Amino acid sequence: MKLILLKQVTERTGLGGSSINNCMAAGYFPRPVKLGPRLVAWGEEEIDEWIADKISKQDTNRD
Repeated sequence: MKLILLKQVTERTGLGGSSINNCMAAGYFPRPVKLGPRLVAWGEEEIDEWIADKISKQDTNRD
């Protein structure tokens, strides 16, 4: 599994860091892997799945 840093997550999702933190706190966003005292990363596949889920829910709501 490839890990991606916050900058890449924000670029992929369009969400800012605060929004990501709020979504994680609410249980709506994947949790990161702690790599060090001040460094976290997310599984690339988990982020891609989260994006795909958002898209599929949007498509379902259009029907």
